[in-house]
Amino acid sequence: MNNDLYQAWVYLSTSPLLALTLTLVAYQIGHWIYEKADKRPFFNPVLIAVLILVGLLMATGTDYKTYFAGAQFVHFLLGPATVALALPLYRQVNAVRRSAFALLVAVVAGGITAAVSAVGIAKLLGASDRTLISLAPKSVTAPVAMGISEQLGGLPSLTAVLVMLTGITGAMVTTYLLNALRIKDWRVRGFATGVAAHGIGTARALQINEVAGAFSGLAMGINALASAILLPLLVRWLLG
Repeated sequence: MNNDLYQAWVYLSTSPLLALTLTLVAYQIGHWIYEKADKRPFFNPVLIAVLILVGLLMATGTDYKTYFAGAQFVHFLLGPATVALALPLYRQVNAVRRSAFALLVAVVAGGITAAVSAVGIAKLLGASDRTLISLAPKSVTAPVAMGISEQLGGLPSLTAVLVMLTGITGAMVTTYLLNALRIKDWRVRGFATGVAAHGIGTARALQINEVAGAFSGLAMGINALASAILLPLLVRWLLG
């Protein structure tokens, strides 16, 4: 980057609107590629947007703190977006009532499996206790996962990255995996996606089917609550 362009970037980077605009543009590019690829999961728009933004920040030498100061409005919208998931869920309230006990058992089983398998594999590979703690809540939605990690002595920043990678990976592979398992019930597909891949997986489920999206959002919410209660006990047992 020549000096004139660098000076222009330094000036523009002080504006909060720049980071917000770049985030929205990167996602629109990712979504355009996703649409052109016939909505294949491996062309996940979130993944594409992340790659574009990481490349841009590295090329311009911009640190994450500076970027986030401008892009934090998008982070703020995670709350309202999560609450908005209640609308498709409300439309499925009768189905939820009929299966309430089974759904609760599924969430607890899925959440424990996700934590134990991740921590167990990482422990066998020699990861430190702090890394193991940061890894345990990887399948929980980011704000709750970071809170759990901080409470237990992990690294919230590392947890945030692991949560994002889990969500993106889940959104990319769940369709193929569930198809291979011949699971056709949209309620089951959505619920499994929400337990394993939280918000990013739920966004993918909503794009495919409203019922799947509703049950995915439900699973994400219950998993966050159950994990906040159970993970501290589980992690102490695993590291004991």
